Amino acid sequence: MKKILFALTLLAAVPVAAQETYENANIATDDLNGTARYVGMGGAMEALGADISTISTNPAGIGLFRHSAVVGTMGMISQQDASDFDWSKKTSMSFDQMGFVYARQSGERSFLNFGFNYHKSRNFNQILSAADRLSGVSQNKLSYIKGFDGCFNLEEDDGVWVGDGNTFNQLDYLYYNVLLPDANDGNFYYNDATGYNMTRGQKGYIGEYDFNISGNINDRWYLGLSVGIKDVNYKSYSEYCENLVDYNNTSIGDVYVNDERHIDGTGFNLKAGVIYRPVEESPFRIGLYVHTPTWYDLTTENTTTLLNKTSVGAFDSGSNSESYKFKLFTPWKFGLSLGHTIGNMVALGATYEYSDYGSLDSRVNTGATYDWYYDEYWEDSESDREMNSHTEATLKGVSTVKVGAELRADEHFAVRLGYNYVSPMYNLDGFKNGALDSPGSYYASATDYTNWKATNRLTAGVGVNFDKLSIDLAYQYSITKGEFSPFMSYYAEADSDLTDNLSNIVDNKRHQLMLTLGYHF
Repeated sequence: MKKILFALTLLAAVPVAAQETYENANIATDDLNGTARYVGMGGAMEALGADISTISTNPAGIGLFRHSAVVGTMGMISQQDASDFDWSKKTSMSFDQMGFVYARQSGERSFLNFGFNYHKSRNFNQILSAADRLSGVSQNKLSYIKGFDGCFNLEEDDGVWVGDGNTFNQLDYLYYNVLLPDANDGNFYYNDATGYNMTRGQKGYIGEYDFNISGNINDRWYLGLSVGIKDVNYKSYSEYCENLVDYNNTSIGDVYVNDERHIDGTGFNLKAGVIYRPVEESPFRIGLYVHTPTWYDLTTENTTTLLNKTSVGAFDSGSNSESYKFKLFTPWKFGLSLGHTIGNMVALGATYEYSDYGSLDSRVNTGATYDWYYDEYWEDSESDREMNSHTEATLKGVSTVKVGAELRADEHFAVRLGYNYVSPMYNLDGFKNGALDSPGSYYASATDYTNWKATNRLTAGVGVNFDKLSIDLAYQYSITKGEFSPFMSYYAEADSDLTDNLSNIVDNKRHQLMLTLGYHF
């Protein structure tokens, strides 16, 4: 049988850094968010256009505006079946969108429009709780096997050295100290656990700022280009606990690992799109669009603390903090959409999007360059091949299908319905690999991971307008189930039953209410 693939290492002094697959995936994805009209129709407006939220999906949709507009959206988001944890709240208010479009007629049947929009492309608010029994395994045992395989010296009590022996690994030192010495020979041994429980609270968001130029040619061709800037604000805090037992299977108390992580930074991307009416006499239209990767420059920092609440062990507690910069390039995204209207009473839309998240590019910063002549400074980076290979094996291409409809009872009142299906991003046999020769593994401060399955979203909404003023309401319900594991099985490749026994089904069910106010002139 193969040796265990180790988990949870932390290098304290290396010149480069990258991020880990599961944390990268959390940053790379988007929510369904925007105006209440857009969300109420399930976001299926990439061919219908004339809604400011299409600025970040199919920019050509802004070319269908015939009047200038100012629009703003606020709402509330709540997680079902969750309890408040630390500073994470199950229900919170959210400022979701604010933007404007300036429409300028450039010909008898043509317009040249300019737009700006802010929207919250990702809302990180989530509380994840899991607990289960453990038999014959424990995170504590990981430390022992890592020492046994030479990752650090179990006999050294003044430090832990890893890799080539030149790097001090503080977090391994924490785990090394909770290994329990035998009174007879002084050697260290691991302890099994009877069970674990973990709770993690996430909060924060990714804000996207889009600048758009778009227009139409003879009211048949609509073209658009958006430049997007993203602002990442992510915070998480987790508490993981195991109840350890000695060789007589008698409880000796608990060991806790508390981890707080922040990720901040910015990124930018380009989005281009076209909408075409193939038959001049028909309102039916086809939309195509493409998004470049988002090129992120990010900083992550964490503080990890281990608390020994057992009756034995070498210390009471210890902690370690780290901060480093890294780059992340998300995959390309492609979209195809269809739209049709029946008079002024019915609007129908459908959209298909595809993005291959297995091609996420985690990059390490290799240094900095300064051009004295042009007075320019930039950071050099290269792909983290080891982590990217793991990402390719863990993540896969995601298809998103969106459909929506709007029915107008009269010119002042509308009802909307929508549905989304987002295929799974994770391979179900994926796992967090802490043995990779990658800074993304060296700096990992938690061993748990969740392989999330498909996401389903149901949306509904209503809208009223009074001359130049519009008021829209929307409701969104989304549900995603996943398989949570507190750590990777010691023999993940050799014993699939053991791997399966570590997994625990969790879900993320969210309710969202939105209110949009708009003024058209």
